[in-house]
Amino acid sequence: MSLKLNSNLEDPDGFYEYLVSSQRHMSDDEANRMNARLVLILCNQVGNMETLKTAIDFAADPKAIVA
Repeated sequence: MSLKLNSNLEDPDGFYEYLVSSQRHMSDDEANRMNARLVLILCNQVGNMETLKTAIDFAADPKAIVA
């Protein structure tokens, strides 16, 4: 399964700003827990184990993925 490595967001800057602003009032630990919950929620939305494994491998070592 190949990953979409080009931007697939309509408004990537807006998404990033919303994510950052949602954590402004949080401690680092609270923000880390929120990020972990968000990852699990988004993994559930993807739903495909091979896609998730490929994404995990890419996140761990971007140079290991050959397009």
